[in-house]
Amino acid sequence: MRLMGILVLYPKPKTTVPDKAHRIYPYLLRDTEVTYANQVWATDISYIPMAKGFVYVVAIIDWFSRKVLSWKLSNTLDTHFCLEALDEALQRYGKPQIFNSDQGCQFTSDVFTGKLKENGIKISMDGKGRWVDNVMIERLWRSLKYEEVYLKAYDSIREAEREIGNYFVFYNEERIHQSLKKQTPDEVYHATQKFAA
Repeated sequence: MRLMGILVLYPKPKTTVPDKAHRIYPYLLRDTEVTYANQVWATDISYIPMAKGFVYVVAIIDWFSRKVLSWKLSNTLDTHFCLEALDEALQRYGKPQIFNSDQGCQFTSDVFTGKLKENGIKISMDGKGRWVDNVMIERLWRSLKYEEVYLKAYDSIREAEREIGNYFVFYNEERIHQSLKKQTPDEVYHATQKFAA
């Protein structure tokens, strides 16, 4: 198989693929105290296995409250579904002061960073290989996968979208967080939100 160039095709969970032509922005959260909603938003892409195949999910969360502001599924790792999630979050919740992401080509693309600049949002990016720089959304992925995805084998993208959507409603409105003093993300978000000028 090696001599003939035959390879097993399977999805690789690596979702952060940098583009060397894109600008990388510095990480702005190292000495920043996040004290209210809409101060910092964060985004990331994760891999979602299904009964047959896989999809990718992008989510945008408010760093302080952990609230999932928007999310989208896609069967490709393009920039389009990330932009859709960003547009939806901006329309529904205003804008943050700082937007943090990893160095994936979707988030370093001119079209994505251009949308942030157009809205006067400071751009922050995790250091290379520093998952801890975006720990809030990494915790979201762990909760989503262990409390929802790994318990089911979605038969279709439509089913995955419905079930993940239901989970995010539960996560925002009903699931209490110890780190939020046993409040839900919605409660904390609405109690502390500020809209950027």
